[in-house]
Amino acid sequence: MNNTSVADVRVPDSKLAKAATELVRDTESDLLFHHSSRVYYFGALAGLRQKLKFDSELLYIGAMFHDMGLTKKYSSATERFEVDSATAARDFLRQHGIDEAKIDLVWDAIALHTTPGIPRHKKPEVALVTAGVDMDVLGIGYLDVPEADREAVVKAHPRGDHFKEKIIQAFHDGFCHKPETTWGTMNDDVLALLDPKGVSQNKCIIFLQNRYSGANG
Repeated sequence: MNNTSVADVRVPDSKLAKAATELVRDTESDLLFHHSSRVYYFGALAGLRQKLKFDSELLYIGAMFHDMGLTKKYSSATERFEVDSATAARDFLRQHGIDEAKIDLVWDAIALHTTPGIPRHKKPEVALVTAGVDMDVLGIGYLDVPEADREAVVKAHPRGDHFKEKIIQAFHDGFCHKPETTWGTMNDDVLALLDPKGVSQNKCIIFLQNRYSGANG
C-alpha cells in the first residue's frame, strides 16, 4: 500500500510510514482508516495545487493518526479526542526517534483539525491535514480537485454506503462519554444532532453565571 501512487500522490515509502499504516489499519475501523487515507491524499493534492513545500511523511502521519482518539484503545476519559489522537501520534513518533520539533508539528496538525480558521495560518502540514478533512467530510474545496483525481482517491479508499451518516455516528461514539470536551469545535454539532442531552452547556450561560467574570457583572 505504501508504494501506491494515487492521483500523482504517493504515500512515503519509509519504515515510519509503513509502521504507521500497519498500526492505524489494525486499530481503526475500515470507515476511519479509509477516511484517514483520503485525508492524506486530498491534503497532499491541496498542497501541490497551492505549490506549498511540505513534508509528505509528516503530513501522512498527521492524516493517518488524526482520528485515532475516536478508538477505544486511544480514547481518554477527559481529553478532547483530537488531543488523544495527537498524543497517540506523539508517542508513536517518539518511539521511532523523531525530532521533537517535527513531533510538535504533527501534534498541532492533529489537535487543531476541528478548529476552523486557525490551521490555514500555521505550517503547511498543519493546514493540509485540515484541508484534507474539510474536503472529505465537508466537501470544502471539492471543485478545486480535478474529477479524475477525486475518483482515483475514492477508488483506492472507498467511502462505502452512507458514509456521511456513518462518519457522524463514529464521531459521536468516540466522544459522547465526555461531552464537555466538545467545546469550540464542530463536535458540539454532532452531539446536538444525535444526542441533544449530551451537548455541553451554553458558553454564554456559563459566562453570565460566573461570579469571577467582572466586578460589575
